[in-house]
Amino acid sequence: MAEHAPLRLDPLSRRWALLAGAACLLPLLLQLPTALALTIGLSALAVAGLSWRQPLPGLLRLLLALALVGVVLALSKFSVGRDTGCALLAAMIAIKPAETFGLRDARSLLGFALFAPFATFLLDQGPLSLTLGLAAALLALAALQRLAELESGDVARAPSLRQRFVGIGRLLAIGLPLTLTAFWLFPRLGTPLWGIPERTLARTGLSDRMSPGDWIDLLGDDRPALRARFYGATPRPEQLYWRGPVMWDFDGHTWTQPRWQPGFPAAAVEPGAARWDYEIELEPSDRHQLVALDLLLAAPAESQLGPDHNLQATRVLSAITRWRMQSSPPLRYQPRLPRELREYALQLPPGYNPRTLALARQWRHDAGPLGDAAIVTRALDWVRRDFAYTLETPLLGRHSVDEFLFDQQAGFCEHFSSAFVVLMRGAGIPARVVTGYTGGYRNPIGGYWLVRRSDAHAWAEVWLRGRGWTRVDPTAAVAPERIYDTLADRAPGAEGLLGGLGSARSLVDVGDWLRRGWNDFVLGFDANRQQRLLRPLGIDRLDGAALSALFATIAALALLWMVWLSSRNERERDPVLRAWHALGRRYRRLGLAREPHEPAGAWASRVGQTRPDLADALHKLSQRFSDWRYAGAQPGGRAAHALVKALRAHRPSSNRPHAPPRGSAQDSYQGERR
Repeated sequence: MAEHAPLRLDPLSRRWALLAGAACLLPLLLQLPTALALTIGLSALAVAGLSWRQPLPGLLRLLLALALVGVVLALSKFSVGRDTGCALLAAMIAIKPAETFGLRDARSLLGFALFAPFATFLLDQGPLSLTLGLAAALLALAALQRLAELESGDVARAPSLRQRFVGIGRLLAIGLPLTLTAFWLFPRLGTPLWGIPERTLARTGLSDRMSPGDWIDLLGDDRPALRARFYGATPRPEQLYWRGPVMWDFDGHTWTQPRWQPGFPAAAVEPGAARWDYEIELEPSDRHQLVALDLLLAAPAESQLGPDHNLQATRVLSAITRWRMQSSPPLRYQPRLPRELREYALQLPPGYNPRTLALARQWRHDAGPLGDAAIVTRALDWVRRDFAYTLETPLLGRHSVDEFLFDQQAGFCEHFSSAFVVLMRGAGIPARVVTGYTGGYRNPIGGYWLVRRSDAHAWAEVWLRGRGWTRVDPTAAVAPERIYDTLADRAPGAEGLLGGLGSARSLVDVGDWLRRGWNDFVLGFDANRQQRLLRPLGIDRLDGAALSALFATIAALALLWMVWLSSRNERERDPVLRAWHALGRRYRRLGLAREPHEPAGAWASRVGQTRPDLADALHKLSQRFSDWRYAGAQPGGRAAHALVKALRAHRPSSNRPHAPPRGSAQDSYQGERR
C-alpha cells in the first residue's frame, strides 16, 4: 500500500509556525547572557532567511547544529547548569526552521518551542517573563489551529484573526479556574524533592573576592539588589550601610573573605540606643551571601552569623527571599580583640607596596604607640586634600597600593578601601575591608527603600582601643569638588521624560512598585502563606491532609465546569445556533418553549395562536433560520451576521395585548353572529 506524501505547508501556515516559534524563543533569550542571546538570536534569523524558500541541505544543517552547540558550550565554559541547558534548548529551536516545510515538522517546531517559555522560569519568574510566555502560548495555539485547518482542508473557511484569538481566549478561560485552584491550594513543599542545577554563569553582585577594577560592571548594573521596608524608626540615608562580605586576606592584589571554622561565635556587640526593625526582600544571587544593615543584632532563621558579622544563608539564594531583621548602630564592637585575630588583621604579604609601608611606619613614629585615632584622621585628611573620585582608572601593577596612593591618586571605592586598610595595617592598626551596599532610593509610592547593584560599596573597619571595630569610609572623605565622572544621580529617571512632559522617575517608581507587588503576591506565595490562606474565614491553619482534601474537592468542581463548558461550546459552536437557542430560552420564560422535536415553522405557528402580537416577527425569524439551516448552500459572512443580530434583537414582551371590554361593539357583533 503506497504511503501518503507528507503534507507541505502553505506560505501562510509556515509564517504562523515561524512567528510562534520566535515568540516562544524571545523570553528565554532575554534571560540568557548577552553574548549567548545575541549568538542564538542572530543564528535564528540567519537560518530563517537562508531557508525561506526551500530546506537547507542536510549536511549544512548538521554543521550548523554542531557549530551552534559548540559556541554555546564554549561561552558557558563547558559547564553544565540551568543557563547552559536553557541555551542549548534555545539553540535547537533556532535551527529547527531550516527543515520546517511539512506539517509534521511544523508541529515538532511548535512542540519544542513551547518548552522555551517554561524554561525561562528556571532563570526568571518576573511579570515580563510571564507576559511574554503567555503571548507566546497564544501564538503557538493559533498556529496549531492553523495547522489543523490545513490538515482538514478547511483553510478556505479559516476564521478571521480576531475570531481565532477570541476562540483561543475562551479555551484558556475554561481552564482558568483549575489553574487558580492549583496555584492557591495544591500542597506546597517547604523544600523541593529534587534539586535544580545551579547557574554556571555567575550573576553580577557581591562576591567573596575583590580586586581593583573588578567592580566596573557591578557599578554600572542598575538592576535591583534588594528592597527594604522599615517598621518604626528609619535610619538616616548616611546610616544606610548594608553589610556584606568582610575581607581579611590580601595577597598584594586581591582581597578575599576567610572561611571560618564552624561554630566560631560572632563578635560581641554593645548596641546603641537606636533600633531598626525591617524586612529585606533580596533578589536572587545564586550565592549564600546575605546583607544586613550595619550591625545585625541576631541572625534570622535559616542563616548563620560569622565572627565578623558576615551573614550567610543556609541555602543558595536562587529565588527571591524575605528576611526579617533587627539592627542597631554599635556603641562598641568587639572591644577586646583576641591576639590571634589581631595578628590576622595585621597580616600583609611580603615584598609588596614598599612606599606605603614606609609611610605607615613614619606615621606610627610621629603618632606614638597610642596614636591610632590620630593616624586614621591623618589618612582621611590626606584623602580629602589630594585624592579624587573617578571611574576612569587604569589597571594597576604589582605594587597596586603604592601606585594608587602616590602616583594615580584617583579611583573609586575598591581603590580607596584597599589602600586605606593596607596603610592602617602597615601602621600597626588592625583593619579589614567590608563590602556591601550603601544608601538606596526611597520609593514614595510603596514607602520602601530600593537598593540597586550599582549601589555596591566597599569601606574599611579599623580596631581602636576602647571602641573596637569602627567603620571608616575613606571614599566619603573625598572633597565634593574632586568627584568627577561618577554614575551621577543613582535615583532612576531624574532626567525627566519626553522633554519634561512627564516624569520618568514616577514611571520607574510605579514599575518597581508593581514588581514588588508581584514578588509579594505571586513569587512570595510559599508553603507558610498557603497554610494561612483561609485565616480570614476563621480557619487558622490547614494541615496537609485538609489542604489536599480541599484542593481535590475544588479541583473536581473546576473539572466539571470545564467539561460542561467544553460540551456546551461544542454543541453551540456556530454563532447562529447560539443565537437561535438563546431566543428559545427567552420564549421559555414566557411558557412558550419550543419542543425538541418541533420544527421552527411549526413552533412559530403555535406561538402565534397564543400570542398573535408575536406571530409575524417570530414567523419571519423562523423562516430565515430554516432557510439558513436547511438550504443547499448556507449563506455565510454578512448574511449570517445579520441573522445573528436579528435573533439577538428580538425580545418578546411578557405583556399580553389587552382584550376588548365586554359590551363593546365587537361583542355586540359577535352576539349578532351567534
